[in-house]
Parts: sequence; C-alpha cells; structure tokens
Amino acid sequence: MVRIAVVEDEEIYRNQITEYLQRYEEESGEILQISVYRDGDDILRAYRAQFDIVLMDIQLKFVDGMTAAEEIRRQDAEVILIFITNMTQYAIQGYQVDAMDYVLKPVSYFSFSQKLSKALDKLHKRHSRHITVQVKGGVQRIAVTDIYYVESEGHTLRYHTKNGIIVSSGTMKSAEEMLGKSHFSRGNKGYLINLEHVEGVKDKCAQINGEHLLLSRQGMKKFMQDLTRYWGEME
Repeated sequence: MVRIAVVEDEEIYRNQITEYLQRYEEESGEILQISVYRDGDDILRAYRAQFDIVLMDIQLKFVDGMTAAEEIRRQDAEVILIFITNMTQYAIQGYQVDAMDYVLKPVSYFSFSQKLSKALDKLHKRHSRHITVQVKGGVQRIAVTDIYYVESEGHTLRYHTKNGIIVSSGTMKSAEEMLGKSHFSRGNKGYLINLEHVEGVKDKCAQINGEHLLLSRQGMKKFMQDLTRYWGEME
C-alpha cells in the first residue's frame, strides 16, 4: 500500500487529483491510501512522517506549500514531494526542498499519471534496496528487507537474515552508514536492529523472529522513539 497526501485548497483541483489517483489505482493495480488536506497548516498539524508521497499546491491560503514542504522535509527526509502549481517559476523553487517533480495546472491525466508512475518506481526501488558486504572469498548481496539485525563483535559483523547468518568484516559504524536511510536502530553497542521485523519489546528486550535482543539502558529511549515513529508511519 502506498500512502499519498493531497494538499490543495481549490475544491475543483482537490477533487480532480483525487479522481486521478482513484483512476490510476484502478488501471495500475496499485493500492493507494489517499488523505486530503485543504491547506499547509492542516497537514503540518497531523504530520508524523506517515506518507510515501505528498502532492501539494504551492499557492495555499494560510501556510503556502513551500513553507509546509520545508517543515515536512525537516521531519522526513524520505517522503517524495510533488508540487502542483500554475506557474513554472514557483515549481522550480521546489528543488530547494528536494521535490521530485511538479505538475502544472490545468492538470491533464496523462501528465499526472506519468509523474506518479515515476514517483512509484522510485518508491519501489527504495523498498527493494540491496547492500553488498565483504565475505570470506568474495562479496555477498543482501536485500535490506531480509535483514533481521546486525550483530557486531570487534571488527566482525554478523548479518542475521531470513536466509541465515552472513559473516562479514567491518565495524558497526560502517553498517550504520550503509543502512542509514533504512529503518534500523541501535538497541545497544552490539546490535543494529531492523524495525520492520520487531514484534514487540518486553523485559528490556526487542522481540525479533523468536529471539530476544537485550536493549541497553542508554539505548532504550532512542530505540523506543525510533520504533514508535516507525510503527506510526506504518499505520
């Protein structure tokens, strides 16, 4: 499921974009969860990094789209931003907040669907990310989503995955750098945990695939913050 926010103050365009999304959903087979906001302040009040794509008009009545996008980007480096505008010069400003693209009004379905497909392709590639690690005798490619957690011992890393344990040389810092844009959090000095696979936290342990990984006193607060935010994004 792809979570999309539409931020548009003009009813005619708000309805049109929503209809285009529903049409695209029917034609493509994508499952889209659509949330609609009438102004920049509306989405900011409810924002907690829960969307995959934000389609936003730049010229809004109370909090304009560029200001809202700047605040959204401070909270969420991953969300795909696409601006909707009737003036190209406004749209170009969108690159300051790493907007992926813009749609010009009046909005045609063909142009809109092309840009939406581009955004979805980017999103799907991100979700199917792989990393390559050094192993004895060569290298190993691992799908990020298959990793339960990374265990560090000295300069040895053990990647606990759906297909077994992969042993590699390296430091936890190097693993964090590779996995930094994915949903991983440090439970303690020795574990880097994929939040996607956390089933719960009990007795100061993260429950993952039948294992109980002890969380340190120092790491517990940050881990719980990361986990709460991740679960909130998945709702």
